[in-house]
Amino acid sequence: MDEQRAHARRATEPRRSLAVCAVIGAAVMAAIDEIVFHQILHWHHFYDRSSDGVALLSDGLLHTAELLALVAGFVLFADLRRRHALSPAHAWAGLFLGLGAFQLFDGIVDHKLLRLHQIRYGVDVTPYDWAWNLAGLVLLLVGAGLSVRAARRGPRTP
Repeated sequence: MDEQRAHARRATEPRRSLAVCAVIGAAVMAAIDEIVFHQILHWHHFYDRSSDGVALLSDGLLHTAELLALVAGFVLFADLRRRHALSPAHAWAGLFLGLGAFQLFDGIVDHKLLRLHQIRYGVDVTPYDWAWNLAGLVLLLVGAGLSVRAARRGPRTP
């Protein structure tokens, strides 16, 4: 029995579990952004510095990338589960790291550095920027905390 557990622990792939779920997390956050802020609230498009047609095209391309990342992530996740190589603690850490990384990248790089779009137009964006980036930072810190905790506990079997 102890030999089986030892083999199962060796067979888990903590780094891959974290990376695969980080891809899923980033894709999920992209989907939330696309659905809530682009489609439901109509606050912005992925690229707002051109015509409405280009803005809609940019949303479609973002949606395509997000769906491809979700499919690829879940295929890789299913492979980890099938091979009993998934490390659940590392997977949860990766999910939150991906959620937070996408949110912060979007808030800092897309909104401020590249100015592809703002969160919202016609209002003072400062409170929106703070809320957006703080939410991303919280998600990233949760992921980092879970990652440290998972590393201390070592790989676990599902």
